[in-house]
Amino acid sequence: MTPRDPRAEERLGGVYAFVAYFLWGFMPLYFLTLAPTGPWEVVSWRILFSLLFCAILLTVTRTWQKLFAILRNRRLVFWTIIAGLLIYVNWQVFLISTLTGHVIEGSLGYFINPIVTVLLGVLVLHERLRTAQWIAIGIAALAVAVIIVGYGSFPWMALTLAASFGTYGLVKKQIGPEVDAISGLTLESLWLAPIAAVQLVVVGMTAGLTIGTAGAGHAALLTLAGVVTAVPLLLFAAGARRAPLTIIGLLQFVAPIMQFLTGWWFMGEPMPIGRWIGFGLVWLALIVLTVDSLVSARRGRSSAAPDVADLV
Repeated sequence: MTPRDPRAEERLGGVYAFVAYFLWGFMPLYFLTLAPTGPWEVVSWRILFSLLFCAILLTVTRTWQKLFAILRNRRLVFWTIIAGLLIYVNWQVFLISTLTGHVIEGSLGYFINPIVTVLLGVLVLHERLRTAQWIAIGIAALAVAVIIVGYGSFPWMALTLAASFGTYGLVKKQIGPEVDAISGLTLESLWLAPIAAVQLVVVGMTAGLTIGTAGAGHAALLTLAGVVTAVPLLLFAAGARRAPLTIIGLLQFVAPIMQFLTGWWFMGEPMPIGRWIGFGLVWLALIVLTVDSLVSARRGRSSAAPDVADLV
């Protein structure tokens, strides 16, 4: 077998990661086409159809044995349950923000996410921050305060998205390569299936289920929620294995930028001066954090101890 060119693999990984973030950036537009389906019903179908799609992938790739091996490991089962609950919170809040006219606030959550990840490295993994990283966290905290005062509301959706996805990343770091992308998403969806079923019953008894009531096109789009969920995750997993962390760190801003533009330009959500100042401070914090990570990566690491820059 011909050995693979490391540079070609890195470029391929960058392409995979970019496509994943690009697809995530289009998520609000996709879910907006699902009206009149509400966020609770959308998330339920998203979970169940993701589980179905992953089961098909496991069958096609003949990797059910990997899944069964994971199920025999109690530690991995525990972490996949935690990961499932975290991604459930993230999906639900993301759908609520998207379908209730708060796409911009949702994008703020994913802008803040890298800073939350660094902060989790300190609080949970007891890692030490460099001066620039502390400055970035301070600027981000100031940004949230400015948004609260200037916009007159607490950005709970943004902070919940950032906290849930940041913690989800931390859990996935604990799991490591022992759980492949398909098996991981399959198990996370499996643990959430009972929650999805209960939600569908509640929605059916209250507002009423919309699947099959708004035409064949709408039903098809709703059914594709599983594919729309799984494909970017699988592309990201393929990219993260190949591309350097610095590239992944830079590309992660593609999705929130696209989401921000969707909310501001396409949907016309308000951006008063207080919010512009708050977002500007967040972007400044991200510039500080990114430049610091790039400089640190260029210098190389002199010790084998884990560095919070690896989490960005």
